[in-house]
Amino acid sequence: MESNHQTYSHIDSSERIKDILDSAETFEEVNEIPTRNRLTYSNGFYVNCSALFVDIRGSSQLPAKHSRPVLGKIYRAFLSECVSVINSNLNCREIFINGDCVSGILNTPYKEDINAAFYTAATLNSMLHILNWKLQQKGYTPISCGIGIAYGRALMLKAGYKGSTINDVIWMGDVVNEASNLCHQGNKGSRMGLQVSTTVQNNLNDHYKGLLSPVHLYMPSGIDQYEGSVINLAMEKWLQEQKENASKLVNVAEFLRAMNSTNYGR
Repeated sequence: MESNHQTYSHIDSSERIKDILDSAETFEEVNEIPTRNRLTYSNGFYVNCSALFVDIRGSSQLPAKHSRPVLGKIYRAFLSECVSVINSNLNCREIFINGDCVSGILNTPYKEDINAAFYTAATLNSMLHILNWKLQQKGYTPISCGIGIAYGRALMLKAGYKGSTINDVIWMGDVVNEASNLCHQGNKGSRMGLQVSTTVQNNLNDHYKGLLSPVHLYMPSGIDQYEGSVINLAMEKWLQEQKENASKLVNVAEFLRAMNSTNYGR
């Protein structure tokens, strides 16, 4: 939200606080995410949805490895393409950027929608493979990321400074916290990059379920979540072809340099 520097008045502030606390707010239960224009400062919606998070592991160590201009390029590329992938999901309703974390709220009332969200998570993973290859080509340090996806109930609210045009939609609830926590666990220690809630896993088709392994965090007999190194096959095939082509070009260049060196020696 961009600031507009309106003068603060503690008297007006007191009245706004009173109005908010005294308001008879209504929080309607809905099955799908409503449009933003249905939100006011006195209502909200409880809705089932999926939350998808992706962020960089060990980002605090990157400044020691790269200059600020390079860091800017790395972050800009990461954020740009994470937003692009999540935004391509037709069920995506909101996208947020918070530091080196990108998250999305997806409207997933049906199982096929949850499967589409899982496909988006796999696409994110393959996009990161492409990004890391590009980084390595420039001599930059590749990044490691965690991805988390959860499904559940969230409260959708309009929040901000009433009358200032400074406001935004916020999402509160276990589904957001769970997806964020799952993302935080991804690619940490021995954990795989994609972490999936049990509710999401229960709604996946058999093929997608077969790509995941159970995670036992607290009790060996209980499954707390699922994980996997899931990829987009078409993207991975394209990346492999690009690497092979680049390798051929390098070999040709080395051959030409060797030939030129031999001719010069004569």
